[in-house]
Amino acid sequence: MKKYGRGIGCNLYGVGYGFSRPDHSAAYIEVADDGTATLLSGVCDIGQGSDTIFCQIAAEELGIAYEDVRIISADTAVTPDSLASTASRQTFVSGNAIKLAAANAKSHLVKLAAEIFGCSPEDISIKEGQVTCLGDLSKSMSFATLAREAHQRGKQFIGFAWYDNTTADVDHDTNQGDAYATYIYATQVADVEVDTDTGEVTVLRVGAAHDCGKAINPKNVEQQIEGAIAQGMGYAIMEEVVIQNGITTTPSLTKYLLPTSQDMPEVITYLVEDADPKGPFGAKGVGEGAIIPTAAAIVNAVYDAIGVRIFSLPITPEKILEALAEMEKEQI
Repeated sequence: MKKYGRGIGCNLYGVGYGFSRPDHSAAYIEVADDGTATLLSGVCDIGQGSDTIFCQIAAEELGIAYEDVRIISADTAVTPDSLASTASRQTFVSGNAIKLAAANAKSHLVKLAAEIFGCSPEDISIKEGQVTCLGDLSKSMSFATLAREAHQRGKQFIGFAWYDNTTADVDHDTNQGDAYATYIYATQVADVEVDTDTGEVTVLRVGAAHDCGKAINPKNVEQQIEGAIAQGMGYAIMEEVVIQNGITTTPSLTKYLLPTSQDMPEVITYLVEDADPKGPFGAKGVGEGAIIPTAAAIVNAVYDAIGVRIFSLPITPEKILEALAEMEKEQI
């Protein structure tokens, strides 16, 4: 017999290292004489799309097109330290460093533009690759022209910034206080089908609502959530290392089951954009926070379907059949 259930899982997750652990990042930006920019960041993009996000942040702050920014990342010979790609920290921490570095480079270019136009730096606007004096709109030039002028005049066109996200520890006596600079929140709802004859669990659908601050690249965020759900589903019902008497009896990775594209359920994502004033353009992060609620939602959905609570992961067919058999004994 096939039974159906729905479960909910919720979480909050601290962005960054927290607890007084050093949490900082640095970035360089160089504007070339053709108006393009090169960003140097020590962040290692391990598939989360940080290179894309950082180029977007730099372009937005400089007022130029995304296509005009290139990035050199994770090259220990030339890039400044940005610490590890972990703790869902890079968009928030390194993103802030990059935004500040772009602002630093931009400030020198704005000052030069004000000299050329004969106006106040506060009146200079740089948007969509165009430099304009707001006090006299007839005074305008392309960003590339301004960059060329900076190079020809020996003016500064390199920006650097360092951002420190280190946050104080909680009170060790009361455990009170915020150990993190900001938090991300999520709720996921899972629909499952449980075959009570075989014990097999099929995840049919997952709805995932995530607060990641401002989504700088919504498609990127959705992809991270989908990938996290795949991992969370594997954790919930498939991935198992069997240890007996201190010895690993799972023979090889071929017996350690991972979800494939054919195992994935329908995933519906909802981005709850609650901008964080401390984040770059309001962004926070998503990364690890997206994986936490999945297993809880699936476990609760299985309980809703069969009325038996499984207390260890993964929820294998053997555990379900054993739990159902125990329930039948208790009802006799």
